Amino acid sequence: MKITDRIQHAWNAFNRTDKPEDPVYGYGQASSAPARRGNVHSGRTFAAAIFNRIAMDVAATEIQHVKINFKNDDIEPQQSGLNYCLNQEANVDQTGIAFMQDLVYSMFDEGVVAVVPVDTDLSPDETGSFKIESLRVGKITQWYPKHVRVLLYNEDVGREEEIVLTKSSVAIIENPLYSVINGRNTTMSRLLYKMSLLDNMDEQLVNGSFNMYIQLPYAVKTDLQKTQAEERIKRIENQLGKSRRGITYIDAAEKLTELKKPVSDTLQQDVMSLTEQVYNQLGLTANIFNGTASEAEYRAYYARTIDPIIDSIIAEFVRKFFTKTARTQGHTLEAYRDPFKLVAVEQLGTISDLTRRNSILTGNEVRVKLFRIKRSNDPRADELYNPNIADSRQDTHGSLTSPDESSPPIQNE
Repeated sequence: MKITDRIQHAWNAFNRTDKPEDPVYGYGQASSAPARRGNVHSGRTFAAAIFNRIAMDVAATEIQHVKINFKNDDIEPQQSGLNYCLNQEANVDQTGIAFMQDLVYSMFDEGVVAVVPVDTDLSPDETGSFKIESLRVGKITQWYPKHVRVLLYNEDVGREEEIVLTKSSVAIIENPLYSVINGRNTTMSRLLYKMSLLDNMDEQLVNGSFNMYIQLPYAVKTDLQKTQAEERIKRIENQLGKSRRGITYIDAAEKLTELKKPVSDTLQQDVMSLTEQVYNQLGLTANIFNGTASEAEYRAYYARTIDPIIDSIIAEFVRKFFTKTARTQGHTLEAYRDPFKLVAVEQLGTISDLTRRNSILTGNEVRVKLFRIKRSNDPRADELYNPNIADSRQDTHGSLTSPDESSPPIQNE
């Protein structure tokens, strides 16, 4: 397409003038998202740590636009605008990795997000065959039968704006782990509530709030005794307030009992129990966070958490960003993860030997993929062969020739 044609046909999501039908949820113009979608715990440290860890691991998985040959299952990488956005630059502000992190984190935070092709060569509403020039993640603020209202950053003006888009033109990504994170009365929401109670108790302690009672050596019945008791309480409060460590003294016949401690202990036990439940439901362990997880732990985590998220993203991208014709021709998205990333260092030598011996990888492929070191200049480092066999029958393509082809027949004397 010529530059003049591209400029003439260029389309931007912020330039559309759609007039959607009445909203599905809520009343009037103040309609909100459906009940199962919403911001439950934005900005909370514990949730943020989990969201960020999972988002980083999803973003580390490469997603490529490929074409599958249905006759022989060959996979051919494709150069496309979508592929460039996912692996190089999604928009003027984000790399492909940063965009994917934003997508996953926002999906956790909101429950559902919209991925909008902001710049395309043609209008997505007029044709399904359009080239994506840039992508951004937006927050869905209102739902219509065939449209969504999206809060999206407009890089041309430097602020977020609400625009109305057809559902067919945007990828709507729902959190596959919604029942664990975003639903009502989930394990995560109960955990965050318990944590907030503990934070409040800590704040009360810092501010000098003491929940306790004092047992005096006499019965408090008369007005005079009540006055004396109140004065005694004030003296104790004054002593505790002046003490940097919250220490005071009492008479031998008196007894102070703290009311807060049993409640605090119960809350701490609840937090520990709920934290373990959240980890189990998300396939996480403390070892994954501190980097000491075993290979088995990582594989379980990827199978239960990372892979379902990637599958959801790919399925919606393919559904919305590829035409039916393109899909029937084999165009799709494939996720690629470094198969050796989770392998212990001591096992790499064994894998190297097996892949070379069975002519699966060349010497240079082993150097680059397994050990991430510079390629060798040795010509044979790019050939498939078994280095453990010093045999003239072995060709450089990893196969063995027959004795008849490699050596003259033995003559009978």
